[in-house]
Amino acid sequence: MSPQSRERLLAEHQPRAVRDRLAVPTRASTLPDAVLGGIDGCVTTFAVVSGAFGAGFPPHVALVLGFANLLADGFSMAVSNYEAGQAQLAQIASAERTEREHIDLVPEGEREEVREMFRKKGFEGELLEQVVAAVCRNPDLWVQTMLREEYGLSGDGLSPLRAAFATFAAFIVVGTLPLLPYALPGLGSTAQFLASLGLAGAVFLGIGMVKSAVYGLSPWRSGLRTLVMGTAAAGLAFATGFLAQGLLGG
Repeated sequence: MSPQSRERLLAEHQPRAVRDRLAVPTRASTLPDAVLGGIDGCVTTFAVVSGAFGAGFPPHVALVLGFANLLADGFSMAVSNYEAGQAQLAQIASAERTEREHIDLVPEGEREEVREMFRKKGFEGELLEQVVAAVCRNPDLWVQTMLREEYGLSGDGLSPLRAAFATFAAFIVVGTLPLLPYALPGLGSTAQFLASLGLAGAVFLGIGMVKSAVYGLSPWRSGLRTLVMGTAAAGLAFATGFLAQGLLGG
C-alpha cells in the first residue's frame, strides 16, 4: 500500500470520519442485479441469434426474435427480481411482528436468547449482562438484534424497485449488443453471426472483469469464467437450432 493510500485510510478511520460515514443510510448495492441482468441479457439474445443461425433462418428473423425476447425476458426478469425483494421484505416484517409479540408475552425468554447470542460471541460475566441490558432496554434495538442474530435477516437499504430497474436496464443495454450486427445493412449472414459472436464474447469477458475489479477477484480468471459460461449457453442454442432444423427436414 502506498503512503498516500495509507494516509487516506487512516483519515477515513478517525472517530469523526467513522461517525459521519456510518450516519449515512445504508443502500444495498445494485451491482449484483446489474451483473446478473447484463449476463442474462447477452445470453438470451445471443442464444436466439445462435439458434436462428444454426437453423438457417434469415437474418431479419433473428433480429425480430432477438428484440422480442430481449424485451419480454428483460421485463420478466425485472419483475421476478422485484417480487423476490418484496418477498424478502414481507419475510422481515413477519419475523418482526413475531418477535415483538414474543417480547410482550415472554420477555424473560427473549432476554435469555439475547444473552445466549452474545455469550457465543465471547461476552461473559458482568460485561455480558451489561450488553444484554443495553440491547433489551430499547425495544427496536432488541427486535433488530433478534432479526439479525436469530433469523439472519436485514432489510437495510433494500429496494426491490431499484434492484428491478438495475436488472432491466442492464438486460436491455447489454442484451442489445449481440443484435447490432443484424441491424447493419450489407453484411452477409455469416459475417453478421461472427460479428455478433465477437461482441457477445467481449461482453462476457468484460462483465467478468468488471465484476472482479469491484470484488477484488482475479480479472482474467473471472472474465474467462463468465466467457466460458456464456459461450456454453450460446453453443447449446446453436446445437438446438441446428438439430431441430435437421429433424424437421428444413
